[in-house]
Amino acid sequence: MKAIRYAIVPKSPAAHLFDVTVTISSPAPEGQRLSLPAWIPGSYMVREFARNIVTIGATCRGRKVALTKLDKHSWQAAPCRGTLIVTYEVYAWDLSVRAAHLDDTHGFFNGTSVFLKVHGQEAAPVEVDILRPRGAAYREWRVATALAPAEGTAALDFGRYRAADYDELIDSPVELGTFVHGAFKACGVVHEVVVTGPVPNLDLDRLMRDMKKICESQIRLFEPGASARSRVPMERYVFLVMTTGEGYGGLEHRASTALLCGRNDLPVQGQSGMTDAYRGFLGLVSHEYFHTWNVKRIKPAVFAPYALDRENYTTLLWLFEGFTSYYDDLMLVRSGVIQPDAYYELLCKTIANVLRGSGRLKQSVAESSFDAWVKYYRQDENAPNAIVSYYTKGSLVALAFDLIIRSETRGQKSLDDIMRALWQRYGRDFYKSKPVGMAEDEVLPLFEEVTRVSLGDFFHASVNGTRDLPLERLFERFGLALAPVVNGDARPGLGVKTAKRGEECTLAQVLDGGAAQTAGLSAGDTLVAIDGLRVTAGNLDKLLERYRPGDEVTVHAFRRDELRESTLTLDAPEVTKYSLTVTRDRAASQRRERWLHG
Repeated sequence: MKAIRYAIVPKSPAAHLFDVTVTISSPAPEGQRLSLPAWIPGSYMVREFARNIVTIGATCRGRKVALTKLDKHSWQAAPCRGTLIVTYEVYAWDLSVRAAHLDDTHGFFNGTSVFLKVHGQEAAPVEVDILRPRGAAYREWRVATALAPAEGTAALDFGRYRAADYDELIDSPVELGTFVHGAFKACGVVHEVVVTGPVPNLDLDRLMRDMKKICESQIRLFEPGASARSRVPMERYVFLVMTTGEGYGGLEHRASTALLCGRNDLPVQGQSGMTDAYRGFLGLVSHEYFHTWNVKRIKPAVFAPYALDRENYTTLLWLFEGFTSYYDDLMLVRSGVIQPDAYYELLCKTIANVLRGSGRLKQSVAESSFDAWVKYYRQDENAPNAIVSYYTKGSLVALAFDLIIRSETRGQKSLDDIMRALWQRYGRDFYKSKPVGMAEDEVLPLFEEVTRVSLGDFFHASVNGTRDLPLERLFERFGLALAPVVNGDARPGLGVKTAKRGEECTLAQVLDGGAAQTAGLSAGDTLVAIDGLRVTAGNLDKLLERYRPGDEVTVHAFRRDELRESTLTLDAPEVTKYSLTVTRDRAASQRRERWLHG
């Protein structure tokens, strides 16, 4: 099968335009169909990337070929004899890990945003020419990607790159610019780190040392008995890190990840301590790297392969995203990057996050997974009252499974064994043979087969049910006491989350059963006064400090342009923190050590 040829050039960084060409030597005789994906794997929302195609045209042997638009993201070329060349402009002004971005400082793109699929030739090998933008200002730009350079193209240089097929092409994001570059080896495999954006006094060496520890810990989790090189499921791995003033996000790929962070999240030369921001960034690194196994190779059946023109529904995101969210922080402590006390703090933040919203009592993690396309990725002001996150609660479900299995088997089995079984059964050969994903009804049988523990009741209660998890009881077996942190001097609450709008204090979310909802206040209302005293974006907490739970106050608020008056009974302080305290049980201490250190 002849290769499909693509070429992409930053045509006009100031206008944020990429020029893209696809050359098809053997177009379909009845007329070639082409389309752009509607979503990108790992981000479960239809994003309509084709809306960013500004112009498009086709030629064959120097003559114009008619292109008929079939739907929002598909075109049909008229039949032609000879090579079909399709050229189009893509507007790239989305500074995220999901799409494409171009200006005079850098360029970044995911293939799902820029490369049209040639229908019927998805399995054909691909060559892509990544070209330098014109002008002296771009002479120092380089290229970073997990795509393999073709013969004659040096690493990090503009030129020709190759992919085995269309799926690999769009699963390999590309960064262009004057980035910082470094590399380390994890279990014998080169891992590159690319940092884009100004980061004064970046301690790249420390960053790579910590990333190496995390990567090697994860590699050994999945392949503990293999030789170093045979453990790693890719030939080379690339971390593409974009820095801004503030930012956070990541998206996994088969041999790379795109990360977005604040520049202050990264370590500074001469700084030896672990800041919360840096710890959070390492957690992001750990999360996306764990996806190399869990979701990029171990997949739900519906993702093998992806249908990129529509939603792909599965009830299993709690396993693929939730379990990854459990292991991301656990691998930080197992790798030695953080200490157990810091890990307990992270666990407590997750627990508080989950218990804060009443949506957890209405939506199961299986339902949350299925509805990700229309609920989790499209949250509104009622989200805390209506949904639960398959990331955060999914991570607590994973934690509970791990502690239950360890307890029931006296430490002989754990969630690690389940992850290894998933890897061996579904992931290890995923890109080497016909892809096979995990069916919805195969999960529980595999869990019970691997552990020899009857998990059905807990599985259905935690995955399909909405009750809170018995974490307090589970922690006791491992010498940890979970408790809410109650501040006796804490101010009463309104049962709301607020947002600043200039000097105004607006209700962003009104929580179920809270004082504000009971009094008839709604999301979008602007607080004006409490007991005749003006409320601003900065003084609400100070005003509430003068009251006690149960006090009645008069609240004035605007809804649109209408002034409303309500009598409100203040809530007790909201529990926003939890603590995990180590007990003195020696046997529990030994179980805890085996859990934390694998």
